[in-house]
Amino acid sequence: MHEAELIILGAGPAGMAAAARAAGFGLSVLLLDEQPRPGGQIWREVGRAGPLRGDLLGRDYTDGARHVDRLDHPGISHLGGASVWQVDPAGEVAFTRNGAAQVARGRRILLANGALERPMPLPGWTLPGVMTAGAAQILLKASGIVAERAVLVGAGPLIYLVAAQMVRAGTPPLALVETQTLGDVLRAARHLPRALAGMGYLLKGLGLLRELRRAGVARFTGATSIAIEGTGRAEAVTFTTGNGPQRIACDTVLLHHGVVPNTQASRSMDLPHEWDDAQRSFRPVVDAWGRSAEPCVFIAGDGAGIAGAKAATLTGQLSALAIAHDLGALPEADRDLAARPLRAKLALETAARPFLDRAYPPCAQALAPADETIICRCEEVTAGTIRHQAALGCLGPNQTKSFCRAGMGPCQGRYCGLTVTELLSACHGRPQQATGAYRIRAPLKPVTLGELANLAES
Repeated sequence: MHEAELIILGAGPAGMAAAARAAGFGLSVLLLDEQPRPGGQIWREVGRAGPLRGDLLGRDYTDGARHVDRLDHPGISHLGGASVWQVDPAGEVAFTRNGAAQVARGRRILLANGALERPMPLPGWTLPGVMTAGAAQILLKASGIVAERAVLVGAGPLIYLVAAQMVRAGTPPLALVETQTLGDVLRAARHLPRALAGMGYLLKGLGLLRELRRAGVARFTGATSIAIEGTGRAEAVTFTTGNGPQRIACDTVLLHHGVVPNTQASRSMDLPHEWDDAQRSFRPVVDAWGRSAEPCVFIAGDGAGIAGAKAATLTGQLSALAIAHDLGALPEADRDLAARPLRAKLALETAARPFLDRAYPPCAQALAPADETIICRCEEVTAGTIRHQAALGCLGPNQTKSFCRAGMGPCQGRYCGLTVTELLSACHGRPQQATGAYRIRAPLKPVTLGELANLAES
């Protein structure tokens, strides 16, 4: 049995920042993370890859090293390779590590699970050679592997960053096929005055676009009717723009149209969630400190709403301040005083978010896939099947499990859940909030009988 005053799930930006801040107040911290080394997805392998490929990945990536260094504190116990499969809001966390199930108990729990890359179900997206832009970035960070003869498809600043990193690595993408339109950008303009407070993000984006132009990377915007062709593997991307039908032969297709909060753990505790229409996803309901409806459970970082790595470090610290106050390590006045500069920085970090959300909305075609498109890859369920179940009276995602097994595979609905909600919502003309999401039960991740037996014997 592991015991700590604070248990943090996730060693990404929010989790690491919260751990360092809480330990600074004398709290004992147990940091559990599925990856062997801290950093999360955004700063994955930064301690090892930063010195090797920092010039390709950029300063925003290498800055993560200083957060990793702060975990070297006697009050912090970091357990990498820990797959959490049950969270009890009373303070008990079950996880598997090194082939054995273990239990940790804490006085407070902070969920810092981060985000998931939004699936982009399009015709041909299950072909070999198709993956997410985030997965391509992980290959570059972890192994120095760059996708060759690749086309990036979707919307959002991440595809500019990934494309620029590919250019720096000497293997530029063949093209960017973007789904946002000029109309999207014009409608986002009303958010521009606020976004100027976060000018840094806008300037970085413009800098990436200049870098891509200098490298001669082709860009197509307003793409519709996107499909991936291939026999046995991806061979080409076809789409339509204002200039008519287009086709780009390629070997790799990298898909991306945003990230969404990872809500599996918070859902498993039956915490309230609300629909965020700007980001077309659910997010847990938390207060300004990250406290959920369960007083002992906090949520920080992108798991509470997409805002980026720097904002995640700030929300992680805010939660740490509240937890330190809860546990008697920090007077209320000192908590509030320490929070002021963090909140001021957070306001600047999130200033551009409304503009970005409106300028780069999720791909409409992927939110409402054609009937023949597979949406649940685990059980090979198509969008047409979900629409058929809706016509038979299926009202919510949990019923689809009984109707057609959607959401019952190894991913437990992590990747098809939002698409199922969108489809059922559209079929019945009901809001997504009313349509709901999959009910999540333990185990959150697969656990073997042998691992459970080890727990019983410990």
